[in-house]
Amino acid sequence: MNLYEMYKDAGISREVFDYCEVVLSDLNERFDDINKTAELNQLKVLKAMQKNKVSDVHFAATSGYGYNDLGRDTLEDVYADVFHTEAALVRPQITCGTHALALALSANLRPGDELISISGKPYDTLEEVIGIRESKGSLKEYGVSYKQVELTKDGLFDKESIKNAISDKTKMMAIQRSKGYLSRRTLSVEEIGDVIQFAKSIAPHIIIMVDNCYGEFVETIEPSDFGADMTVGSLIKNPGGGLAPIGGYIAGTKECIENCAYRLTAPGLGKEVGATLGLMQSFYQGFFMAPEVTAGALKGAIFAANLYEKLGFKVVPDGKEPRYDIIQAIEFGAPEGLIEFCKGIQSAAPVDSYVTPEPWDMPGYDAKVIMAAGAFVQGSSIELSADGPLKPPYTAYFQGGLTWHHAKYGIMMTLQNLVNAGIVKL
Repeated sequence: MNLYEMYKDAGISREVFDYCEVVLSDLNERFDDINKTAELNQLKVLKAMQKNKVSDVHFAATSGYGYNDLGRDTLEDVYADVFHTEAALVRPQITCGTHALALALSANLRPGDELISISGKPYDTLEEVIGIRESKGSLKEYGVSYKQVELTKDGLFDKESIKNAISDKTKMMAIQRSKGYLSRRTLSVEEIGDVIQFAKSIAPHIIIMVDNCYGEFVETIEPSDFGADMTVGSLIKNPGGGLAPIGGYIAGTKECIENCAYRLTAPGLGKEVGATLGLMQSFYQGFFMAPEVTAGALKGAIFAANLYEKLGFKVVPDGKEPRYDIIQAIEFGAPEGLIEFCKGIQSAAPVDSYVTPEPWDMPGYDAKVIMAAGAFVQGSSIELSADGPLKPPYTAYFQGGLTWHHAKYGIMMTLQNLVNAGIVKL
């Protein structure tokens, strides 16, 4: 059986198959560059594991208080070495990316302090954490004030406005590397590094926190390489490699990480407690595989960008732009396009492929959201997934794929769905 016959059995028509093959024929050079980045990052992770003498004893489970958990402590040393930071906190008790970010903020801000977001509006779920939208336990409730500096119309940091926003109360600046549910461009590590140096030149005491979600291992450098005091992310995104079933990380200065550990557990306990319950092998192995898994997801995003751009849809980033995260935004302009796209992703999944995704009122969002995620780990967005809010311009946010070929098939199924629904004509 040849390749087309396999895809035909998987629901792909000849016209969709041929159309996709034409798009892919122009991407070989881009994919070669991604492979080189993955190779460099793979060696970086391997070197850190070897330096810290990772052994099978580090995979042992602990329970209860988790005292003297060698696997947990060594894994945090590995993360610190890979991110080139003084310390790291990598825990299954950190439930998601929003939790990791909330932890980093609340642990290092005190009543009377000021937080400034210098990359515009933060991700939707952080609005209630900060208090932009009222919520119990927000930073606003605890007396932390908030300012927001928008990016320029070109998607660049507005340095003059950042300078004017800094006051004697300013304790922390937050930068969101990825776009969230916005159509802005993703920020490169070098751009982030440049604005970190700029902010520190004005107020050296300011803590810089970078939301690194979806960006790990896309480049060969990370925000922490340029002086970010905290680099924060989720293990069910890039660094978990598709194997971590839960968890988050914060890598940064010793003082910031110590504060985070005390907030995560309790004052006086900090990093000394926190059982790992048999998850260490998944955490280590997922981190080891993360550079290659991220590379596959990145190829899928570039394929999607070029495919839908060719069909006339607005895509962010476009098909030729440099990539700084694994997310691909595609604007459909109507709810039907977004819904059919997500149905295509769901039907291509190894898990729950028979399920039909529907928009629903998700906690932390201000509009109905549709999500396609037939994943081995629930909600894992390093696995093939797509989502988007049911509001104009009806943008699908596509990401993930544990292998490049699965990401490829997922995108092909989205196109097949749109063709079948009469939304797209080839």
